[in-house]
Amino acid sequence: MKSRIAVVDDDEMIREVVVEYLTGQGFDVLSLDGGPALRAAFATTPPDCVILDLVMPGEDGLSVLRWIRNGSADLPVIMLTSADGTADRVVGLELGADDYVSKPADLRELLARVRSVLRRRTGAASPPPMAQPVPLVEQRKSAGPGEAWFGRWRLDRARRRLVDSAGEVLPVTGAEFGLLCVFADHPSVVLSRDKLLELSGTDPGEVFDRAIDLRITRLRRKIEPVPGDPTVIRTIRGHGGGYEYLPSDGPNYGR
Repeated sequence: MKSRIAVVDDDEMIREVVVEYLTGQGFDVLSLDGGPALRAAFATTPPDCVILDLVMPGEDGLSVLRWIRNGSADLPVIMLTSADGTADRVVGLELGADDYVSKPADLRELLARVRSVLRRRTGAASPPPMAQPVPLVEQRKSAGPGEAWFGRWRLDRARRRLVDSAGEVLPVTGAEFGLLCVFADHPSVVLSRDKLLELSGTDPGEVFDRAIDLRITRLRRKIEPVPGDPTVIRTIRGHGGGYEYLPSDGPNYGR
């Protein structure tokens, strides 16, 4: 089955070029001129990936991105930004975008990034609309070897999410899930930014060098008992720097 890509841009010429190219690469591509058209598409033909222009008249791309993330934590979103749009890129990554491409976009680069974010999402299971609480005793019975806790949250690899002892679900983006798995597989190991990007399935050349810092910051807001005083994912300075995951045997609610 073809992956469905939504191209959201108010510039009709850009849409035509991108749609034609990606269609020729075997994708099912939707050409949409803004947020309202994307919302209508979600109601009938929801996409597997969104390529989103940030600068659009009326509702801008950042507002559309917020709407996407309110409804889906793991739908891949690639931003289209101007060459000097550093601030927009930073805000977009903080809001949960998975990657970005600067305009004018190289179509081969765009294709590589689309394939990359789709690979990270492959096998993702859709979580139920409302998670049913699971008794604490049942949670402990199902605990398996190598179980990873991030603060009060347990990594649920099968459903690509975090869940606490009471069954509350914390959705994460595809990029965040990839990082969590890397940390879970390398406890108490200092990993450089480039190594984290590589192990999580992202070519370090595909994102600017501080993108990993923004993703870690977003993760800390979700998982750290005290985000400003991280005790789950530590920042290591000197010798090239990096990050270290400090594992625990169970939920950590902070000091």
